[in-house]
Amino acid sequence: MSSTFRVVSPASGDVLLERPWATPAAADRALTVATRAFSSWRRTPLAQRQAAVRAWLDRIEASADGLARQISEQMGRPASQTPGEIRGFLHRGRTMVALADEALADLVPPAQPGRTRLVRQVPRGVVLVLAPWNYPWLTAVNTIAPALVAGNTVVLKHSDQTPLVAEAMTAAWYAAGLPEGVLAHLHASHELVGSMVADPRVAMVAFTGSVGGGKAVHTAAAGTFKTVGLELGGHDAGYVRADADLDAAIAGLADGAFFNAGQSCCGIERIYVDRSVYDRFVDGVVAQAEALVLADPADPTATLGPVVRARAAEDLRARLAEATAAGARACVDPSRFDRAGSGAYVAPQVLTGVPGHVSLAQDEIFGPMVCVWPVDGDDEAIARINDDAYGLTASLWTADLDAASDLGSRLDVGTVYANRCDALDPELAWVGVKDSGNGTTLSRFGYGPLTRPQSFLLEHPKES
Repeated sequence: MSSTFRVVSPASGDVLLERPWATPAAADRALTVATRAFSSWRRTPLAQRQAAVRAWLDRIEASADGLARQISEQMGRPASQTPGEIRGFLHRGRTMVALADEALADLVPPAQPGRTRLVRQVPRGVVLVLAPWNYPWLTAVNTIAPALVAGNTVVLKHSDQTPLVAEAMTAAWYAAGLPEGVLAHLHASHELVGSMVADPRVAMVAFTGSVGGGKAVHTAAAGTFKTVGLELGGHDAGYVRADADLDAAIAGLADGAFFNAGQSCCGIERIYVDRSVYDRFVDGVVAQAEALVLADPADPTATLGPVVRARAAEDLRARLAEATAAGARACVDPSRFDRAGSGAYVAPQVLTGVPGHVSLAQDEIFGPMVCVWPVDGDDEAIARINDDAYGLTASLWTADLDAASDLGSRLDVGTVYANRCDALDPELAWVGVKDSGNGTTLSRFGYGPLTRPQSFLLEHPKES
């Protein structure tokens, strides 16, 4: 393997930058320093840890404009949209800092004469964070901020498509004058990551990425008994009932399907529509897709950029060809988009009549394509949403919120939306089921995997 890696621009195909891979010796040093730093960081009062993480977030906010441009350059999202990710990063981080007082408070059972009893949440140790490229700031902060606040130290390995994010995060930590070794990063190969996952100095691993990557992490950690949080992919569905505000459903689900070129674990990839409004819905979503502007991310008019890599675009085109050959109808003419078919640029697509056996119907798409099917009522819609390997989110569109609550309780997903989709609220837990993984982040529940309970039973001395 080469001693360096290159980041290739999705927009131009040019090499943006080159970085050396970390060596095993560098990984050993990073874990040694993080382990040493943990012994003092864990004893730092909670209020001081909260203040440190706030200072880190403030330092990042001061550089927000330049950091947003870097997102577009590295992974291809339109520059007009990337500032929102930095704002979301700051909001999530500050929310998790604020929630710590409640989330980390001692649990004190009812008083008993002559004894003190409590359960305290204590940090686990060194947390290895493995972060993806599609939302490189948002996904990472879900774990990093609460891990640090809880008293853990963090070693961050970011995707080799977005290494500047990891560098910026650690640079901001040190620029804020915060302790050495508490937050560090490594540009590590898959092989080196595997050895770090298995290393006994790593107490917890937080991985966000594909199902295949999650399986590799799980395998590397086998037999170590350490905590492994896996936030994996999605094949998320929307259901439009007959009573829905159809215009709102069209706009909302189209945005959920096409924003970030569909490269979101909770992006909309399957839509089930009551047969009575199906034709109007399809026409509306096609119109939304045709109105998108597929262009260079630096173009201020762009509303859709390239996917992350040319080989990802090739895979999407192959899966589209498989579906249409099997009888699916592609409703959007790709010739409407000048850049479509060039390098990493993929035209948005709405498909109907998709057979259930093709990959677009069964697997995570992770591109600007969505499949739409008619259904005859709630029972069929719920059954089809649940008949899937993934279980991250589902989006219900209806005027009846009581029905949405009832239907949501029947769904095998981590988050149920009504009349919106593709969003995270940091005061709610972010979880998945089935192939969407076992991770829990955000809200007070997000502190659970990053800590362990320690019980105290203190018998009072008997008075003489």
